[in-house]
Amino acid sequence: MKSLTLLSDQQLVLLYMGGNSEALSTLVLRYKSKLYTAIYLLVRDKYLAEDMFQDVFIRVIDKLKKGQYTEEGKFLPWIMRIAHNMCLDHFRKTRRLPVIKTSDDTDIFETLNFSVQNAEENLIIGESHEKVRKMLDLLPEDQREIIIMRHYADLTFKEIAALKQISINTALGRMRYGLINLRKTMVEKQIVL
Repeated sequence: MKSLTLLSDQQLVLLYMGGNSEALSTLVLRYKSKLYTAIYLLVRDKYLAEDMFQDVFIRVIDKLKKGQYTEEGKFLPWIMRIAHNMCLDHFRKTRRLPVIKTSDDTDIFETLNFSVQNAEENLIIGESHEKVRKMLDLLPEDQREIIIMRHYADLTFKEIAALKQISINTALGRMRYGLINLRKTMVEKQIVL
């Protein structure tokens, strides 16, 4: 049998439904980073994101055992939609709006790897990140959310569209207008990164 990592999502789902628990572990490892990042960007709390990440896979296991997975070849958008709905449920329960806001925390940049050689470069990069965070805060929510999902969560436009339940063209348009607005802000405020 081929290595599990070489199998498609659909093949892994079928193996798991046939009793192979390693197949689900392979799927979890395959999408761990994207899923956790998407949850974290919505809830903005590391510990809550970790709990919700686990809850998503508990729900996934439940749905797979009940035979409720019918999204052949679309496993990632399916689990992202489950995660998104769980985040919305959380916000409804706590009576908060599901707004993605960047903050002064540097956690949003934990997904980026920089090789920094000295303290001066660290300071410059930190200042640039802070400027970007402040500019992102000025964008409309729908544009900010798409930019964060694309650049920080590394989701494709197809994945973003499935997660947000919008067309790919709408996701592309929001990204385009968000970047235009960021450029305008940089010019108006004479911001240099």
